[in-house]
Amino acid sequence: MATVIRSETHPAIGSYEEVNHDILRLLSRPGRSYTILLAVTIALVITMFTAWGVQIVLGIGMSGLRNPIGWGVYITTFVFWVGIGHAGTLISAILYLFRARWRQSIYRAAEAMTVFAVMTAGLFPVIHVGRPWLAYYLIPYPNQRMIWPNFRSPLVWDVFAVGTYFTVSATFFFIGMIPDLAAARDSAVVPWRRRLYSILSLGWRGTNWEWKNFTRAYLYLAALATPLVLSVHSVVSWDFAMSLVPGWHSTVFAPYFVAGAIFSGLAMVLTLLIPIRKIYGLEAYFTPRHTEAMAKMMLLTAMIVSYAYACEAFVGWYTFEAAEQHGGYLLFGATGEYWWSTWLMVTCNFFVPQLLWFRSVRRSFAAMFVITLFVNIGMWFERYSIIVVSLSHEYSPWMWNQYRPSLTGMLIILGSFGWFLMWFLLFLRLLPAVSVAELKEVLPAPLRLYRRPRAVEETTRRPPVRGRGTEENR
Repeated sequence: MATVIRSETHPAIGSYEEVNHDILRLLSRPGRSYTILLAVTIALVITMFTAWGVQIVLGIGMSGLRNPIGWGVYITTFVFWVGIGHAGTLISAILYLFRARWRQSIYRAAEAMTVFAVMTAGLFPVIHVGRPWLAYYLIPYPNQRMIWPNFRSPLVWDVFAVGTYFTVSATFFFIGMIPDLAAARDSAVVPWRRRLYSILSLGWRGTNWEWKNFTRAYLYLAALATPLVLSVHSVVSWDFAMSLVPGWHSTVFAPYFVAGAIFSGLAMVLTLLIPIRKIYGLEAYFTPRHTEAMAKMMLLTAMIVSYAYACEAFVGWYTFEAAEQHGGYLLFGATGEYWWSTWLMVTCNFFVPQLLWFRSVRRSFAAMFVITLFVNIGMWFERYSIIVVSLSHEYSPWMWNQYRPSLTGMLIILGSFGWFLMWFLLFLRLLPAVSVAELKEVLPAPLRLYRRPRAVEETTRRPPVRGRGTEENR
């Protein structure tokens, strides 16, 4: 009979065998609800590409863009999805370097969310250019025509920043999954799954030499990915700050965008994990302790974002510049034609997160799910307010105009959420959604082969051993 073992961070988890069973059973035959949800996401993806095809045939005017509003919901959603991907790198890399023990259950899903969010964000610059077959002009490739992009343009910086972020995040995601892919290979019954996991696990056998090189590579990749949390969304913010549009030319944009990206990314992680916890019975692996830790980080970043709101409003008022007051996305947005989007942004990103000061709210899955939905809505409208409000009221009054998203644009935006969820659902079906290897690290090993009384078992700690073990042994 297997010896029952307990952990301080996951007190309800039993033996190593239970960990393998609970996590790898997610790869078994899906239920009817999963199939229906996957079909809905595929339908949304088909709708998105259909609307995009209509826009290609009839022109970019189908998106609702008009002078002087050259950016609209496409760039809004691009910035939104790039920001969503920041939580994965934060949880998987930075918290790994700080040895946060509560990250083991959630970082794999956060890493997958990062990869799929960046894949979704990469669609929108291509959609926005109107002629997608010319989008490669942004890439500095050797050519005999001597056509080079303008390296001083922040739009070209985006190509390097987002491309590097996707490459490092995808590599970090795959490397960390190799031991779990080997466990899935050894337990797979279906032949094609066994072959797939055998290829992806790269012949992993779990030897001491493999663990030594794996931990070293994972540590180096975590250190490499950490600066990307600060750099990528800073570069995205410079798309705005390097211009002279009222309300954009601000030095606070880089830290403001980074804090907002982490804020929205953490909210999206909880939005995804809370239903998964309930549907797949992962209550022992995703506990109120995890929601409380993430809620505290959300509260911190919400306060930073709120401080940036206050700074933007104060500077616009203090300078007494008419352009800042009539074109700034906070002063003009709060009272002008777009007052609804500005106040929706402030309500969702400032007032609603104040509920996180209460411990009972932080540990409630239902309350956290509702709060994260509001935060995701608020962060999208934050980017909408920054882009549309400022562009609609620039320096020359004769160029002022209003922007209304078209049906084509909104169908593409809705389809992007289906695109993201489709890849995430396929991830849940094909790859281990929770790290099996790291969960076993935080569980103390049994001292005896026979079953001991529960009162003794729950207080038993593993003695120091050599090799890759618990945090105390490191």
